[in-house]
Amino acid sequence: MENGIRIVSTKKLQGNHKQYLLNAGFSVLEADFITTVSLPFKMEVAKNLIFTSQNAFKSFLLNEKSSEYKENPVFCVGAKTAEVVQQNGYSVEVCADYAEDLATAIKKDYADESFTFFSGNLRQDTLPQAMKEAGIGFTEIEVYKTALTPHKINAVTNGVLFFSPSGVQSFLMENEIGQAICFCIGTTTAKALEGITENIVIANRPTVENVIIQCINYYKEK
Repeated sequence: MENGIRIVSTKKLQGNHKQYLLNAGFSVLEADFITTVSLPFKMEVAKNLIFTSQNAFKSFLLNEKSSEYKENPVFCVGAKTAEVVQQNGYSVEVCADYAEDLATAIKKDYADESFTFFSGNLRQDTLPQAMKEAGIGFTEIEVYKTALTPHKINAVTNGVLFFSPSGVQSFLMENEIGQAICFCIGTTTAKALEGITENIVIANRPTVENVIIQCINYYKEK
């Protein structure tokens, strides 16, 4: 492994996640390059609930009527989102790693049902477009906003951990990628780096843990 590897994480890591990187001999800089703010909203809900992020579900829970929908099936993106949903007493009907996979599952087995998608202001078009094209009953409620909070990194960086397209956007407002390797949580995040760098490693699973594993393994092989 190379010596003196410096990794920048575009979100503050849990203590155990940061420790994995430190144990691998890396130095770590971390900052939240995006912040989220929950929004008030009117609860007008279809039978099935869709959440593509933990932020959306946590914002949903802040609504005083959220507990009335614990019997409604939940469709979500990401194992961590599903875990939070279940911990709060809701039932996960379908969980997929990516929005396009969730859309495929819905079109295949639930096309005759109706859905409410709880979203953020910077959400991708993937799911709404797929539902519209398939003619599936679909409403959307914006329950949180994402704000870019860029930070200037005044240090030579070997690798950058990215967890969302908006995180990429925020990072690039104050920094350049240069020769750094970009470790991305998924294909949508990686796509935000198209035309900027080819030094991209995509996680095998869209989890923070797997991004870190990919980063550690990359430098172990050097």
